[in-house]
Amino acid sequence: MADRSRRQIKLGVSMAGLGYHPAAWRHPETPAAGNMDLRHFIHMAEIAERGLFDMLFLADGVGVRSYDEPAGALPRKAGNVHFEPLTLLSALAMVTRHIGLVATASTTWNEPYHVARKFASLDHISAGRAGWNVVTSHTDMEAFNFGAEHMPSKEGRYDRAAEFVQVVLGLWDSWDDDAFLRDQVSGLNYDAAKLHVLNHRGRHFGVRGPLNVARPPQGHPVIVQAGASEPGRQLAAATADVIYVAAPTMEEAQVYYADVKGRLTKVGRDEASLKIMPGLVAIIGATRQEARDKHEALQALVDPVVGLSQLAFSMGDLSAYAVDGPVPLLTEWRQSRGQTMYDMAKRKGLTIRQLYLAIAAGNGHRQVIGTAADVADEMQAWFEGGAADGFNILPAHAPTGLSDVVDFVVPELQRRGLFRTAYEGGTLRDRLGLDRPASRYAA
Repeated sequence: MADRSRRQIKLGVSMAGLGYHPAAWRHPETPAAGNMDLRHFIHMAEIAERGLFDMLFLADGVGVRSYDEPAGALPRKAGNVHFEPLTLLSALAMVTRHIGLVATASTTWNEPYHVARKFASLDHISAGRAGWNVVTSHTDMEAFNFGAEHMPSKEGRYDRAAEFVQVVLGLWDSWDDDAFLRDQVSGLNYDAAKLHVLNHRGRHFGVRGPLNVARPPQGHPVIVQAGASEPGRQLAAATADVIYVAAPTMEEAQVYYADVKGRLTKVGRDEASLKIMPGLVAIIGATRQEARDKHEALQALVDPVVGLSQLAFSMGDLSAYAVDGPVPLLTEWRQSRGQTMYDMAKRKGLTIRQLYLAIAAGNGHRQVIGTAADVADEMQAWFEGGAADGFNILPAHAPTGLSDVVDFVVPELQRRGLFRTAYEGGTLRDRLGLDRPASRYAA
């Protein structure tokens, strides 16, 4: 049974790319080739574990972006190549002892048996530290790599995802925890009564089972999701242990937190069984001016064509307009977020350049630029104000953005009694305060 007696902030770090600022790879403290350098990720994992973080998180997409908009933007970005996440986390399991290892695997372009087998294996390799970030793919760049001309419908993707997760959970219960006797004298390896064949037949999948990996140390590896849409929130409430969410303001985070937590009782769960961890970009200085100077140094490295590409996904290609002129009102936005961006630009009187710089680092997440105390104040307010159970730290550039949090913010949180001073428990579930799920076949 997980210890829920004392509520403390949970911390993860997203290691996507070389940082969340679009100019991160150009920063002199960032290893430009780090995306494909195991040493960089080992260094990041060591920093996070030194900071007593709960987990490392690897986002993923199975393809290089299929569009270059405006022309010339794609070759100026560093995120086009990266390690396959399960392979990388298996390597990091060998150089870490405590920190959780969470990787993305899409339910759109995978099969449940593959995913169940890989994460069960990672859980055994890491002695109970694996987590699966459940996503539905949403870009055509991935569809093109799997024989499709476009993505399936949103409704179809979420319907498939819900069944996919249930199949994976069922496969993880293929063997009872004590199924394996491994009695060398009698010659009996396992108790046949403790092996269970799933025989799933559903709308999307037919999976016989059983899984050819023993039941994971955690029972089920931790399930992570990022449900923002209505079907995403419902799926997360039904199945997730942790949710990552983008919320630029505390008010928006509180609304999301209350909405998702409010759904739990309807599916037979209590509030403590789900941890909500908004993304947080922290740029830290000894003084607020030093933090602002660090931010401006990054902003100065944003190539205009890259800045425009930050807007293109939601607003369309604005390269025909003067970058230091007003943001145009187009007849149709690509996404509803385009209207939100336009409204912000209009309200604040921003030019196109000022708009892309305004969203550069946060990209929809909360951004705090200040001292370690400023960052800790913000985290404490969200944590105690019903907006967060913890935070997914998004370093503006790596590894410095992470080491600054570990060296300056973590000690401040510890002084306030808001964060652990030593690792507790043996598994990721233990440290998150989550119960180990019983097998569906348990008496």
